[in-house]
Amino acid sequence: MSQARWGNSMREVKFVDLGKQYLAIRDEILAKFDEVSRTGSYVLGPEVSAFEEKFARYCGVEHAIGVGNGSDALFLSLLALGVGSTDEVITVPNSFVATAWVIARTGARPVFCDVGDDMNMDPVKLKDAITDKTKAILPVHLTGRVADMEAILDIAGQAGVAVVEDAAQAVGARYKGKMAGSFGKCAGFSLHPLKNLHVHGDGGVITTGDAKLAETLLQHRNHGLKNRDECAFWGINSRLDAVHAGIANVKLDYLDGWNVRFRGLAARYSRGLADVVAVPTEEDHEEPVYHRYMIRHSQRDELQTFLAGNGIETKVNYSVPLHLQPAASDLGYSKGDFPVAEEQAGTILSLPLYAELEDDAIDYVVEKVREYCEHG
Repeated sequence: MSQARWGNSMREVKFVDLGKQYLAIRDEILAKFDEVSRTGSYVLGPEVSAFEEKFARYCGVEHAIGVGNGSDALFLSLLALGVGSTDEVITVPNSFVATAWVIARTGARPVFCDVGDDMNMDPVKLKDAITDKTKAILPVHLTGRVADMEAILDIAGQAGVAVVEDAAQAVGARYKGKMAGSFGKCAGFSLHPLKNLHVHGDGGVITTGDAKLAETLLQHRNHGLKNRDECAFWGINSRLDAVHAGIANVKLDYLDGWNVRFRGLAARYSRGLADVVAVPTEEDHEEPVYHRYMIRHSQRDELQTFLAGNGIETKVNYSVPLHLQPAASDLGYSKGDFPVAEEQAGTILSLPLYAELEDDAIDYVVEKVREYCEHG
Protein backbone atom coordinates (compact mmCIF):
# COMPACT_ATOMS: atom_id res chain seq x y z
CA MET A 1 0.00 0.00 0.00
CA SER A 2 1.55 3.30 -0.99
CA GLN A 3 0.78 6.87 -0.22
CA ALA A 4 0.85 7.68 -3.94
CA ARG A 5 -2.04 5.31 -4.57
CA TRP A 6 -4.40 7.27 -2.35
CA GLY A 7 -3.16 10.83 -2.55
CA ASN A 8 -0.07 12.98 -2.14
CA SER A 9 -0.99 15.41 0.64
CA MET A 10 1.10 14.75 3.74
CA ARG A 11 1.91 16.54 6.98
CA GLU A 12 3.94 15.62 10.04
CA VAL A 13 2.11 14.71 13.23
CA LYS A 14 4.40 13.98 16.17
CA PHE A 15 3.34 11.44 18.76
CA VAL A 16 4.14 13.99 21.46
CA ASP A 17 5.58 17.52 21.45
CA LEU A 18 6.72 18.53 24.93
CA GLY A 19 8.23 21.78 23.74
CA LYS A 20 4.82 23.23 22.87
CA GLN A 21 3.59 22.95 26.45
CA TYR A 22 6.78 24.49 27.79
CA LEU A 23 6.59 27.46 25.45
CA ALA A 24 2.99 28.12 26.48
CA ILE A 25 3.96 28.58 30.16
CA ARG A 26 7.66 29.34 29.77
CA ASP A 27 7.65 32.55 31.79
CA GLU A 28 6.02 30.84 34.79
CA ILE A 29 8.42 27.91 34.65
CA LEU A 30 11.48 30.16 34.46
CA ALA A 31 10.17 32.33 37.29
CA LYS A 32 9.65 29.26 39.47
CA PHE A 33 13.13 27.96 38.63
CA ASP A 34 14.59 31.30 39.64
CA GLU A 35 12.53 31.37 42.85
CA VAL A 36 13.67 27.91 43.94
CA SER A 37 17.25 28.58 42.89
CA ARG A 38 17.44 31.76 44.95
CA THR A 39 16.37 29.94 48.10
CA GLY A 40 19.11 27.33 47.73
CA SER A 41 16.67 24.71 49.06
CA TYR A 42 17.04 22.06 46.38
CA VAL A 43 16.34 18.81 48.28
CA LEU A 44 12.91 18.48 49.94
CA GLY A 45 12.12 21.80 51.65
CA PRO A 46 9.15 24.16 51.33
CA GLU A 47 8.55 23.79 47.59
CA VAL A 48 8.18 20.03 47.88
CA SER A 49 5.93 20.38 50.94
CA ALA A 50 3.77 22.90 49.08
CA PHE A 51 3.37 20.54 46.14
CA GLU A 52 2.56 17.60 48.39
CA GLU A 53 -0.20 19.57 50.12
CA LYS A 54 -1.58 20.85 46.82
CA PHE A 55 -1.52 17.42 45.18
CA ALA A 56 -3.19 15.77 48.16
CA ARG A 57 -6.04 18.30 48.00
CA TYR A 58 -6.35 17.76 44.27
CA CYS A 59 -6.72 13.99 44.69
CA GLY A 60 -9.06 14.29 47.66
CA VAL A 61 -6.75 12.57 50.15
CA GLU A 62 -5.00 13.62 53.34
CA HIS A 63 -1.41 12.93 52.36
CA ALA A 64 0.92 13.04 49.36
CA ILE A 65 4.60 12.13 49.40
CA GLY A 66 6.90 13.25 46.58
CA VAL A 67 9.44 10.67 45.44
CA GLY A 68 12.06 10.26 42.74
CA ASN A 69 9.89 8.53 40.12
CA GLY A 70 6.66 6.65 39.57
CA SER A 71 8.30 3.25 39.96
CA ASP A 72 9.57 4.14 43.42
CA ALA A 73 6.10 5.42 44.28
CA LEU A 74 4.78 1.88 43.80
CA PHE A 75 7.82 0.13 45.26
CA LEU A 76 7.82 2.20 48.46
CA SER A 77 4.05 1.75 48.81
CA LEU A 78 4.46 -2.02 48.78
CA LEU A 79 7.40 -1.89 51.18
CA ALA A 80 5.51 0.33 53.62
CA LEU A 81 2.64 -2.18 53.60
CA GLY A 82 5.06 -4.92 54.61
CA VAL A 83 5.11 -6.83 51.31
CA GLY A 84 8.00 -9.27 51.32
CA SER A 85 9.49 -12.55 50.20
CA THR A 86 6.67 -14.84 51.39
CA ASP A 87 3.94 -12.82 49.68
CA GLU A 88 2.16 -12.56 46.36
CA VAL A 89 0.92 -9.36 44.73
CA ILE A 90 -1.69 -9.52 41.98
CA THR A 91 -1.46 -7.17 39.01
CA VAL A 92 -2.20 -7.18 35.26
CA PRO A 93 0.02 -8.40 32.41
CA ASN A 94 -0.57 -5.46 30.03
CA SER A 95 1.29 -2.67 31.81
CA PHE A 96 4.78 -1.17 31.64
CA VAL A 97 7.45 -3.42 33.15
CA ALA A 98 7.72 -1.24 36.27
CA THR A 99 4.39 -2.55 37.52
CA ALA A 100 5.90 -6.03 37.79
CA TRP A 101 9.47 -5.31 38.80
CA VAL A 102 8.42 -3.24 41.82
CA ILE A 103 6.70 -6.37 43.14
CA ALA A 104 9.70 -8.59 42.41
CA ARG A 105 12.04 -6.04 44.00
CA THR A 106 10.27 -6.46 47.33
CA GLY A 107 10.98 -10.19 47.12
CA ALA A 108 7.30 -11.00 46.54
CA ARG A 109 5.95 -13.00 43.61
CA PRO A 110 4.09 -11.13 40.85
CA VAL A 111 0.81 -12.90 40.08
CA PHE A 112 -1.06 -11.84 36.96
CA CYS A 113 -4.78 -11.44 36.34
CA ASP A 114 -6.24 -10.99 32.87
CA VAL A 115 -7.98 -7.80 31.81
CA GLY A 116 -11.35 -6.97 30.32
CA ASP A 117 -12.28 -5.14 27.15
CA ASP A 118 -11.50 -1.87 28.96
CA MET A 119 -7.85 -3.05 29.25
CA ASN A 120 -8.09 -2.89 33.05
CA MET A 121 -8.11 -5.65 35.66
CA ASP A 122 -11.07 -8.01 35.30
CA PRO A 123 -12.66 -8.32 38.78
CA VAL A 124 -14.21 -11.69 37.93
CA LYS A 125 -10.80 -13.15 37.14
CA LEU A 126 -9.28 -11.40 40.15
CA LYS A 127 -11.23 -13.66 42.51
CA ASP A 128 -9.56 -16.74 41.05
CA ALA A 129 -6.08 -15.23 41.39
CA ILE A 130 -6.27 -14.68 45.16
CA THR A 131 -4.52 -17.22 47.39
CA ASP A 132 -3.61 -17.36 51.07
CA LYS A 133 -0.29 -15.75 50.09
CA THR A 134 -1.88 -12.67 48.50
CA LYS A 135 -0.69 -9.58 50.37
CA ALA A 136 -1.82 -6.84 47.97
CA ILE A 137 -3.64 -6.14 44.71
CA LEU A 138 -2.10 -3.67 42.27
CA PRO A 139 -4.65 -2.58 39.63
CA VAL A 140 -3.41 -0.34 36.82
CA HIS A 141 -5.48 2.59 35.55
CA LEU A 142 -4.28 2.01 32.00
CA THR A 143 -4.42 4.87 29.47
CA GLY A 144 -5.86 7.17 32.15
CA ARG A 145 -9.02 5.14 32.70
CA VAL A 146 -9.69 4.14 36.31
CA ALA A 147 -10.15 0.40 36.85
CA ASP A 148 -13.40 -0.95 38.30
CA MET A 149 -12.38 0.03 41.82
CA GLU A 150 -15.74 -0.63 43.46
CA ALA A 151 -15.60 -4.31 42.51
CA ILE A 152 -11.86 -4.62 43.16
CA LEU A 153 -12.12 -3.05 46.63
CA ASP A 154 -15.04 -5.32 47.49
CA ILE A 155 -13.05 -8.43 46.53
CA ALA A 156 -9.96 -7.16 48.35
CA GLY A 157 -11.99 -6.39 51.45
CA GLN A 158 -13.45 -9.90 51.54
CA ALA A 159 -9.94 -11.34 51.21
CA GLY A 160 -8.44 -8.95 53.76
CA VAL A 161 -5.72 -7.65 51.42
CA ALA A 162 -4.56 -4.12 50.63
CA VAL A 163 -5.09 -2.34 47.32
CA VAL A 164 -2.35 -0.15 45.85
CA GLU A 165 -3.39 1.82 42.77
CA ASP A 166 -0.96 2.12 39.88
CA ALA A 167 -2.24 5.56 38.92
CA ALA A 168 0.87 6.51 36.93
CA GLN A 169 -1.19 7.29 33.81
CA ALA A 170 -4.33 8.60 35.48
CA VAL A 171 -3.69 11.88 37.26
CA GLY A 172 -7.01 13.74 37.27
CA ALA A 173 -9.14 10.77 36.17
CA ARG A 174 -12.43 10.15 37.99
CA TYR A 175 -14.55 7.10 38.75
CA LYS A 176 -18.00 7.52 40.30
CA GLY A 177 -17.08 11.04 41.38
CA LYS A 178 -13.82 10.11 43.10
CA MET A 179 -10.33 10.88 41.90
CA ALA A 180 -7.73 8.32 40.89
CA GLY A 181 -5.41 7.83 43.83
CA SER A 182 -8.12 8.09 46.46
CA PHE A 183 -9.40 4.49 46.43
CA GLY A 184 -6.67 2.19 47.69
CA LYS A 185 -4.59 2.06 50.83
CA CYS A 186 -2.19 4.14 48.77
CA ALA A 187 -1.47 4.96 45.13
CA GLY A 188 1.56 5.68 43.00
CA PHE A 189 1.69 8.43 40.37
CA SER A 190 4.38 9.23 37.80
CA LEU A 191 5.52 12.72 36.82
CA HIS A 192 7.54 11.41 33.87
CA PRO A 193 7.61 13.77 30.85
CA LEU A 194 5.12 11.59 28.94
CA LYS A 195 2.43 11.87 31.64
CA ASN A 196 -0.43 14.41 31.68
CA LEU A 197 1.18 16.16 34.66
CA HIS A 198 4.92 16.06 34.20
CA VAL A 199 8.18 17.62 35.29
CA HIS A 200 11.44 18.10 33.40
CA GLY A 201 12.76 14.64 34.21
CA ASP A 202 11.67 11.84 36.51
CA GLY A 203 9.38 12.37 39.47
CA GLY A 204 6.65 10.57 41.37
CA VAL A 205 4.03 10.95 44.08
CA ILE A 206 2.36 8.60 46.56
CA THR A 207 -1.10 9.39 47.91
CA THR A 208 -2.72 7.90 51.00
CA GLY A 209 -5.38 8.64 53.57
CA ASP A 210 -3.47 6.80 56.30
CA ALA A 211 -1.42 9.14 58.51
CA LYS A 212 0.74 6.36 59.98
CA LEU A 213 1.48 4.96 56.53
CA ALA A 214 2.34 8.45 55.28
CA GLU A 215 4.85 8.88 58.09
CA THR A 216 6.46 5.54 57.24
CA LEU A 217 6.64 6.50 53.57
CA LEU A 218 8.33 9.80 54.41
CA GLN A 219 11.06 7.81 56.13
CA HIS A 220 11.27 5.15 53.42
CA ARG A 221 12.00 7.77 50.73
CA ASN A 222 14.71 9.44 52.83
CA HIS A 223 17.10 6.62 53.76
CA GLY A 224 14.89 5.46 56.64
CA LEU A 225 15.91 8.48 58.68
CA LYS A 226 13.84 9.28 61.77
CA ASN A 227 15.70 12.56 62.07
CA ARG A 228 19.04 13.89 60.87
CA ASP A 229 21.00 11.58 63.16
CA GLU A 230 18.79 8.49 63.66
CA CYS A 231 17.99 5.82 61.07
CA ALA A 232 14.90 3.81 62.02
CA PHE A 233 15.33 1.25 59.21
CA TRP A 234 17.22 0.89 55.94
CA GLY A 235 15.31 2.97 53.42
CA ILE A 236 16.28 4.29 50.00
CA ASN A 237 17.09 7.71 48.55
CA SER A 238 14.07 8.66 46.44
CA ARG A 239 13.13 12.30 46.92
CA LEU A 240 11.28 14.62 44.57
CA ASP A 241 13.64 17.48 43.70
CA ALA A 242 12.54 20.97 44.72
CA VAL A 243 12.88 22.32 41.17
CA HIS A 244 10.67 19.52 39.86
CA ALA A 245 8.15 20.15 42.64
CA GLY A 246 8.09 23.82 41.66
CA ILE A 247 7.40 22.94 38.03
CA ALA A 248 4.65 20.56 39.13
CA ASN A 249 3.17 23.32 41.31
CA VAL A 250 2.90 25.56 38.26
CA LYS A 251 1.49 22.86 36.00
CA LEU A 252 -1.06 21.51 38.48
CA ASP A 253 -3.06 24.74 38.01
CA TYR A 254 -3.38 23.91 34.32
CA LEU A 255 -4.02 20.18 34.63
CA ASP A 256 -7.81 20.15 34.59
CA GLY A 257 -7.85 22.33 31.48
CA TRP A 258 -5.35 20.08 29.76
CA ASN A 259 -7.36 17.00 30.68
CA VAL A 260 -10.52 18.58 29.25
CA ARG A 261 -8.57 19.07 26.05
CA PHE A 262 -7.39 15.43 26.11
CA ARG A 263 -10.98 14.28 26.47
CA GLY A 264 -12.16 16.54 23.66
CA LEU A 265 -9.49 15.33 21.27
CA ALA A 266 -10.22 11.71 22.20
CA ALA A 267 -13.90 12.28 21.43
CA ARG A 268 -12.93 13.75 18.06
CA TYR A 269 -10.91 10.64 17.28
CA SER A 270 -13.76 8.36 18.34
CA ARG A 271 -16.35 10.17 16.25
CA GLY A 272 -14.16 9.79 13.18
CA LEU A 273 -12.96 6.23 13.70
CA ALA A 274 -15.58 4.20 15.56
CA ASP A 275 -16.92 2.58 12.39
CA VAL A 276 -13.53 1.40 11.08
CA VAL A 277 -11.46 0.41 14.16
CA ALA A 278 -12.11 -0.48 17.78
CA VAL A 279 -11.97 2.74 19.81
CA PRO A 280 -12.01 3.38 23.57
CA THR A 281 -15.40 3.60 25.25
CA GLU A 282 -16.42 4.94 28.63
CA GLU A 283 -19.36 4.55 30.97
CA ASP A 284 -21.40 7.40 32.43
CA HIS A 285 -19.68 7.04 35.81
CA GLU A 286 -16.19 7.37 34.29
CA GLU A 287 -14.05 10.35 33.34
CA PRO A 288 -10.81 9.06 31.79
CA VAL A 289 -8.00 11.50 31.00
CA TYR A 290 -6.63 9.68 27.92
CA HIS A 291 -2.95 9.56 28.76
CA ARG A 292 -2.97 7.35 25.67
CA TYR A 293 -5.60 7.03 22.97
CA MET A 294 -5.43 3.38 21.89
CA ILE A 295 -7.27 1.96 18.93
CA ARG A 296 -7.31 -1.74 18.01
CA HIS A 297 -6.98 -3.24 14.54
CA SER A 298 -6.18 -6.75 13.35
CA GLN A 299 -3.55 -5.40 10.95
CA ARG A 300 -1.94 -3.12 13.51
CA ASP A 301 1.64 -3.38 12.22
CA GLU A 302 0.64 -2.68 8.62
CA LEU A 303 -1.52 0.25 9.74
CA GLN A 304 1.36 1.67 11.79
CA THR A 305 3.69 1.42 8.79
CA PHE A 306 1.15 3.14 6.56
CA LEU A 307 0.67 5.98 9.04
CA ALA A 308 4.44 6.43 9.39
CA GLY A 309 4.66 6.72 5.62
CA ASN A 310 2.16 9.55 5.85
CA GLY A 311 4.11 11.46 8.51
CA ILE A 312 2.12 10.22 11.52
CA GLU A 313 4.10 8.94 14.51
CA THR A 314 2.41 6.22 16.57
CA LYS A 315 3.48 3.86 19.37
CA VAL A 316 2.58 0.40 20.65
CA ASN A 317 2.07 0.35 24.43
CA TYR A 318 2.84 -2.49 25.16
CA SER A 319 3.65 -5.18 22.57
CA VAL A 320 4.95 -7.90 24.92
CA PRO A 321 2.75 -8.75 27.93
CA LEU A 322 4.57 -8.90 31.25
CA HIS A 323 4.10 -12.64 31.75
CA LEU A 324 5.89 -13.27 28.43
CA GLN A 325 8.88 -11.06 29.18
CA PRO A 326 12.21 -12.87 29.60
CA ALA A 327 12.43 -11.46 33.13
CA ALA A 328 9.23 -13.35 34.03
CA SER A 329 10.43 -16.73 32.78
CA ASP A 330 10.81 -18.12 36.32
CA LEU A 331 7.18 -17.35 37.19
CA GLY A 332 5.89 -20.33 35.20
CA TYR A 333 3.54 -18.52 32.82
CA SER A 334 3.24 -19.25 29.12
CA LYS A 335 1.50 -17.96 26.03
CA GLY A 336 -2.25 -18.41 26.23
CA ASP A 337 -2.51 -17.90 29.99
CA PHE A 338 -4.05 -14.43 29.62
CA PRO A 339 -5.79 -14.45 26.24
CA VAL A 340 -7.47 -11.03 26.44
CA ALA A 341 -4.27 -9.17 27.27
CA GLU A 342 -2.38 -11.16 24.65
CA GLU A 343 -4.93 -10.44 21.92
CA GLN A 344 -4.91 -6.75 22.79
CA ALA A 345 -1.09 -6.64 22.71
CA GLY A 346 -1.21 -7.72 19.08
CA THR A 347 -3.84 -5.20 17.98
CA ILE A 348 -3.41 -1.98 20.03
CA LEU A 349 -1.97 1.19 18.54
CA SER A 350 -1.54 4.52 20.34
CA LEU A 351 -2.31 7.56 18.20
CA PRO A 352 -0.85 11.04 18.77
CA LEU A 353 -2.61 12.81 21.64
CA TYR A 354 -1.50 15.78 23.72
CA ALA A 355 -3.24 18.94 24.83
CA GLU A 356 -1.45 21.17 22.33
CA LEU A 357 -2.35 19.01 19.32
CA GLU A 358 -4.47 20.94 16.83
CA ASP A 359 -7.93 19.76 15.75
CA ASP A 360 -6.84 19.61 12.12
CA ALA A 361 -3.99 17.28 13.06
CA ILE A 362 -6.52 14.92 14.63
CA ASP A 363 -8.61 15.17 11.46
CA TYR A 364 -5.57 14.31 9.33
CA VAL A 365 -4.83 11.21 11.44
CA VAL A 366 -8.49 10.18 11.20
CA GLU A 367 -8.38 10.66 7.44
CA LYS A 368 -5.31 8.45 7.06
CA VAL A 369 -6.55 5.70 9.40
CA ARG A 370 -9.79 5.58 7.47
CA GLU A 371 -7.88 5.60 4.19
CA TYR A 372 -5.95 2.49 5.22
CA CYS A 373 -9.01 0.67 6.60
CA GLU A 374 -11.20 1.38 3.60
CA HIS A 375 -8.57 0.32 1.08
CA GLY A 376 -6.99 -2.53 3.06
